[in-house]
Amino acid sequence: MLILVSNDDGYHADGIKALASTLKRLGRVVIVAPQWEQSGTSHSLTLYRPLRSKKIAPDIYAVSGTPTDAVMIAVYCILRRKPDILISGINHGPNMGDDITYSGTVAAAMEGTILDIPSIAISLAASNHSAPLTRARFSKAASFAARLVKAVKKNGIPKSTLLNVNVPDSDKASPKLYKITKLGKRVYRDVITEKIDPRGEPYFWIAGHYIITDKGPETDYGAIQNNFISVTPLDIDLTDTKVLEDLRKWKI
Repeated sequence: MLILVSNDDGYHADGIKALASTLKRLGRVVIVAPQWEQSGTSHSLTLYRPLRSKKIAPDIYAVSGTPTDAVMIAVYCILRRKPDILISGINHGPNMGDDITYSGTVAAAMEGTILDIPSIAISLAASNHSAPLTRARFSKAASFAARLVKAVKKNGIPKSTLLNVNVPDSDKASPKLYKITKLGKRVYRDVITEKIDPRGEPYFWIAGHYIITDKGPETDYGAIQNNFISVTPLDIDLTDTKVLEDLRKWKI
């Protein structure tokens, strides 16, 4: 099995190293990932400057662009054939609820899905305020990723669907305890901080805190809160079929 691994934290991140090391038991693993951290880049492409790919070591490549760039270069330029599966991660932090729309980790798996490759995004739901992450803390997530790859290989994924996985960063969590979930909901407060720089010019910092407004047991937030791994199927067809027929009745 040819396994393509990417992320948005960079080819050098501990999460991707732990993931690749575990997946090597299942087949050949090729890492093609951004050269620098690309968190929050979503499904963006680099169109107005050239991209470069650098071979760091056998089957490890760094791309001077976004996660989507990295996946495209891997499939069209580096690999000699289409990979059997794509895994993006392990992200250094959660990707749940509305945050998936900003996530470079999810975007890499989305690009894989668009290219007709069964794809998974996986994240460690660690707090930004937790102790520094080490490769050992990614072991449960990597172990579950390997189990999920086997399940995908056996059962397949619908062509327009990717799997978004979040793994609790807790000693109480087990790589065997998981739930199939839907996206939860959280709302950010105090999103923009405005300051004045030394030259007297204003600048803005996007940050803030959030309130989870939907953390029911069937959601990704609820699963993580109860120390279950969350597996959420995402469809890249964004058409709202519930509204489609109503819109057709409009007189515009």
